[in-house]
Parts: sequence; C-alpha cells; structure tokens
Amino acid sequence: MIILKRTNSENKEFQSLVLELDKDLALKNGDTNDFFAQYNKIDLIENVVIAFNDNLPSGCGAMKSYDKSTMEIKRMYVPIEMRGQGVAIAILNDLEKWAKELGYKKCILETGDKMLEAIGLYKKSNYKIIQNYGQYENVESSICFEKIL
Repeated sequence: MIILKRTNSENKEFQSLVLELDKDLALKNGDTNDFFAQYNKIDLIENVVIAFNDNLPSGCGAMKSYDKSTMEIKRMYVPIEMRGQGVAIAILNDLEKWAKELGYKKCILETGDKMLEAIGLYKKSNYKIIQNYGQYENVESSICFEKIL
C-alpha cells in the first residue's frame, strides 16, 4: 500500500531519492546535464511529496511557485524497482491536489525528450504539451507541459 507524506526539501529521504534521480538524469542527459542541473536545486522547496511502500521511500515529487496562479512540478522520481505500481501517479495527483488547496490554478513542468516514462505519465495524467517556458525556451530536448487544475 502506498502512503504519501507531505514535507519539504529538508527531508533526508527526499534528499536521498533526489541523489538517485540526479544519477539517472546524468546518464540519460549526458553532456547536456549540467545545463539542467542548475535549475534543479532542492534547497528551500516547501512542497515535497514522498511515497512510501512498506515503510520504504519509493518515490518523490516537489513543486515550486512559478507565478501567482502556477505551480511548477519538479524532481519527480520513482526508483526503477518501484515503477509500474502506481507510485508516480499517486505523487503527481497529491501535488496537484496540494497546489489546488493552496489556491493555484495550474501546474507546469519540463521533462526531457529522452524521458519516455515521464512523458507517458504526464500525457496519461491529462497534461498538455505547451511552448517551452522560461529557461527551457530554446532548448530543443525539453518538452514542457501544463495542466489546468
């Protein structure tokens, strides 16, 4: 059974999962990873969701305020051995619910064109592809999404 915990980026389990995520992204992104890493700092993130399965951390996600009405989803990760069990969708749904509780109207996010599982998750969760925003504007390998809450 998946248990979700709302916390912040000071949580040690979140920090440990993000280390795994960063290793995975470094492999997938190769030479372009340094560009993306600068935008993925986890200090001072107030909204983090960690999933637990049998009391073991089994995935995470976070969000940051992008503007007055928009939250940006960040740092979504589920270890390979935990994938296919509904962990990512549970985390994403809780982040969206939390954003709505805080008065936000939509969520946006960026993922890479090599992140096929992530792209599938976002499409399945009714996110729509949008024009690349902010620092991703001219990055060909970036795919940006939004969902109206």
